[in-house]
Amino acid sequence: MKLGILGGGVIARLILDTVKRGELKGIEPVAIMGRNAQSRGRPIAEANGLAYVTRLEDLLALKPDVIVEAASHDAVRDFGPAILDAGVAFLVLSCGALSNDALRERLESAAAKSGAMLYVPSGGIGGLDTLKAVVVAGCDQAEIAVTKPPAAWKGIAYVEKLGVDLDALTGPTVLFEGTAREGVPYFPANVNIAAALSLAGIGFDRTRLKVVADPALKFNTHFITFKGKTGTVDIRFESLAFPDNPKTSYLAAVSALAALKEFSGKVRYGT
Repeated sequence: MKLGILGGGVIARLILDTVKRGELKGIEPVAIMGRNAQSRGRPIAEANGLAYVTRLEDLLALKPDVIVEAASHDAVRDFGPAILDAGVAFLVLSCGALSNDALRERLESAAAKSGAMLYVPSGGIGGLDTLKAVVVAGCDQAEIAVTKPPAAWKGIAYVEKLGVDLDALTGPTVLFEGTAREGVPYFPANVNIAAALSLAGIGFDRTRLKVVADPALKFNTHFITFKGKTGTVDIRFESLAFPDNPKTSYLAAVSALAALKEFSGKVRYGT
């Protein structure tokens, strides 16, 4: 299975290193696509003997079977429809972009028409298999609290507008509380997990999101609750950062690997 990658960050490196070790059997990386000739993906591509391209048409010309998006919400919006229209499977990590109904419907329509799969991995959380089963029976409530150390919320325009002094916090401080529909766009690189929960569950308008800065935390800690006819599920995730990039969840990175194994295999365990 030929693989193309959008983005040249830690997830691209992780995928390529895993392929080199022979742990992603049946996967053949062919190219990395970046924004321009100076993007950080270029040296990664060259070091791995791959093509480096800056145009989607050049990536599609290499006939990938699946393209992994490990870049940004903008990449999902700008390239996702054309990828699926071309009949190429699209694995989306920046799934917060799908809180835009028009974009999500465009991608779903393209996938249905071409037969190519649109695949959103669980990312930095889990339990989505259980949530999907609960939804079948009837789900009444789904909520997630995304709690991180204050430094994780620096440089975000929405937080800066709040006027919160993140360096002076003495206890947990709620930065946002409301629907996932409203909150996900405020944190484009930080709460994709809330989008994954919404997509697998009862939607962006019914899923509740709380965003918290907590100076007592050493690790990103997320709390998920969903309730329905099957009962109540409470899950806590205490997530380590990726060793080479503290802004990236290690679990989210390896979730991409697990998704690729699903693509290339004929046996699946779990929903």
